[in-house]
Amino acid sequence: MVEGRVCIVTGAGRGIGREYALMLGAHGGLVVVNDLGASRDGSGGDAGPAQDVVNEIKAAGGQAVANTDDISSFAGAKNIVDQAIDTFGGLDVVVNNAGILRDRMLFSMSEEEWDSVINVNLKSLFIVTKSVVPHMEENGYGRIVSASSINGSAGAFGQTNYCATKAGISGFTRALC
Repeated sequence: MVEGRVCIVTGAGRGIGREYALMLGAHGGLVVVNDLGASRDGSGGDAGPAQDVVNEIKAAGGQAVANTDDISSFAGAKNIVDQAIDTFGGLDVVVNNAGILRDRMLFSMSEEEWDSVINVNLKSLFIVTKSVVPHMEENGYGRIVSASSINGSAGAFGQTNYCATKAGISGFTRALC
């Protein structure tokens, strides 16, 4: 189903995002592997994780390119879209997977801890989706997959920021239909 399709996967350097990217590459997708290479809490940055996934896809006979843009900004989202089009000639699929976690009880959570999780997990969903939809509409084809979590409906101790974003992802995605 993805043979020859250009696929962007955000947060694809590790974890579930890595597996999405590897699976798409194994099935013939042309994959843009986006990851800042930040730690689980969103700090730091390293091009290594995205490039490692690209290397794995290529070693298995697939095609992929690394991207380390910050997709919680419109400039970063534009760069990833432009890279997909410039490298592979189009844009067909986006997997919104980027996410961080900053465990903290609400009474001790800082504004920065709240904002960083909201920006990476939810704001980037809005920005990337808004950036890809015009290309998909123009081409008459597109698929958007957005990763959420049961924590969005069930909640999780010490994760009000994370749970709020996961519920937001579900609501945002249902509203796209």
